Amino acid sequence: MAQIRFPQDFHWGAATAAYQIEGASKDDGRGPSIWDTFSHTPGKVKNGDNGDIACDSYYRYKEDVALMKDLGITMYRFSIAWPRIFPSGTGEINLKGLEYYSNLVDELLAAGIEPVCTLYHWDLPQTLEDRGGWANRDTIGAFVAYSEVIFREFAGRIKYWITINEPWCISFLSNYMGIHAPGNRDLQLAVTISHHLLIAHGRAVKRFRELGISGQIGIAPNMTWLEPYSNRKEDADACRRGIAFFLEWFMDPVLLGKYPQFMLDWFASKGVSLEIKEGDMKDIHYPIDYVGINYYTGNVGRYKQDEGLFDYEDVDTGYAKTDLDWFIYPDGFYNVLCYITQKYGNIPLLITENGACYNDEVEEGHVTDNRRIQYLKQHLIQLNRCLESGVNLIGYLTWSLLDNFEWAEGYGKRFGLIHVDFQTLTRTRKNSFFWYKEVIRKGGFDL
Repeated sequence: MAQIRFPQDFHWGAATAAYQIEGASKDDGRGPSIWDTFSHTPGKVKNGDNGDIACDSYYRYKEDVALMKDLGITMYRFSIAWPRIFPSGTGEINLKGLEYYSNLVDELLAAGIEPVCTLYHWDLPQTLEDRGGWANRDTIGAFVAYSEVIFREFAGRIKYWITINEPWCISFLSNYMGIHAPGNRDLQLAVTISHHLLIAHGRAVKRFRELGISGQIGIAPNMTWLEPYSNRKEDADACRRGIAFFLEWFMDPVLLGKYPQFMLDWFASKGVSLEIKEGDMKDIHYPIDYVGINYYTGNVGRYKQDEGLFDYEDVDTGYAKTDLDWFIYPDGFYNVLCYITQKYGNIPLLITENGACYNDEVEEGHVTDNRRIQYLKQHLIQLNRCLESGVNLIGYLTWSLLDNFEWAEGYGKRFGLIHVDFQTLTRTRKNSFFWYKEVIRKGGFDL
């Protein structure tokens, strides 16, 4: 094999999220989100960074779309900031917020780029958090009402929709591990929130169908793959629990209409229960058109009693790591996508995030981020394997278009194809930008 080639109708794109790039945190009527509160709380984000300005894309979106057009992408995934539309989470619509996203979508369409809209990428309005956040079932209704406004506004202009990005991060990373906003450390709370998120997803999909909106809608969970260190059953079981924490816990309810029993049993052993009300599972199981898949890392692991939540530990077998200290495990990309296809059938899969953190800086006008090129190449080869294996892959959106506010890591971790100087906001195309541009132009690359 000298060449890696993808189908002619394969979608190529890049992704971002509102709080990470927009800035303008108090402009044009935007209300505060949990990330505004969290990032302004001392000790929560490295270096005291926040998203007040970020990449200033609220004001520089035309410049950013011009960069996308130069890159040659056919899809751009962005998220809408809920508090920009409903500053208080509910109530009166902020028309200035709608106007911003309408202008962005028009600019994308004029550039020949298909918008992929994420309704929720973590920026819950702070007023809703003050009333219990995602632990309060009222937030589900508020999300559906917000979603309906967006569906109606962009009907016909946006054809690809994602309800919720990475529900694992919203529930467990944010409310059990306390690493992301709002920073709680309560396993029962996290499990409850994970269920409410899935209900919100399902009811939004149902409303989408009821409104007769043309287009496709799905959800975007983040995935990992953990390969057992040995063939011992305890190692296999530990890895299975670790994978299911991300995969089956969210995918089974959406695609099969039930939670995995072995995970319910495991949580019960930790003293955690799940309150499922009549109609919940039917709502969650409402049919979707595709699944967005976010994949960054995986590893080899094994059983270790009382280690973490699942009696599991990573084993450092020498895989290289990114500058975020994540193992680079491309084979896991192939394994997880094939596993999803085997378990859930031929549902279309869109890679909604995949990328690597490398903190290369501008030198003499250039950013030599060849490690990122190698990462992308390794993972695209795995996608090619998936296509050859019959996985129904429809496209690949790399994370991220721009260096941005990397949540609790602040501005110290760079994922972009485009370097952003966070003092001057100057954009500089990296070597990976030009490499990816050629991949898109050719529909693949030479080995």
